[in-house]
Amino acid sequence: MTQPYRIGVLGGTFDPVHFGHLRPALELSEALELDVMTLVPNHRPVHRGQPQATTKQRLAMLSLAVEGTALQVDDREARRDQPSYAVDTLQAMHDENPDSSLVFCMGEDAFNDFASWHRWERILELANIAVMERPDTQLSEWALQLIEQRSDVIEQRPVTQLSISASDIRRRVFHGLSIRYLVPEPVKEYIMHNNLYQNASSVAGEPKS
Repeated sequence: MTQPYRIGVLGGTFDPVHFGHLRPALELSEALELDVMTLVPNHRPVHRGQPQATTKQRLAMLSLAVEGTALQVDDREARRDQPSYAVDTLQAMHDENPDSSLVFCMGEDAFNDFASWHRWERILELANIAVMERPDTQLSEWALQLIEQRSDVIEQRPVTQLSISASDIRRRVFHGLSIRYLVPEPVKEYIMHNNLYQNASSVAGEPKS
């Protein structure tokens, strides 16, 4: 019997995408022996404010970032134009690929809030969960208990821990500081060419991503 096609799913605002997103995604793809790792930008995120860059701009930056790599970009949440619930995205992927195995990848900070996610129990039915270690986060007692209780579908995964945040990148751009080596060069050029992150809201107090 052949093994099911394995699809990794990593969502986020990617505002902008940076090496702290890309390196763990690539490592998980290799470690979990995925057939494809998809990056899904949130169009209308429900757990944070609206991104600074437009969805079209964030999709463009992602496409530039993954060019020539094993990573792929999925624009289904932009096409759906509804609140970006992970359960809806995973359900759609499952319906399109009923014989495939989905692996939903998330950082420890997001997993700590997993109980507040829309229909989070259904997510556990649709996909396995890979919880990526983050350099600045510890799992809550609830999260640790859930991993222990549902070890059949949830596992922690060590990845190269790059302490890079999109909010810091936006602040650097706003203040005219270099973002070289924080984002892929084509992404840096896109940001500069399109004058992204130049307004004061780019440096407002926002959650790291």
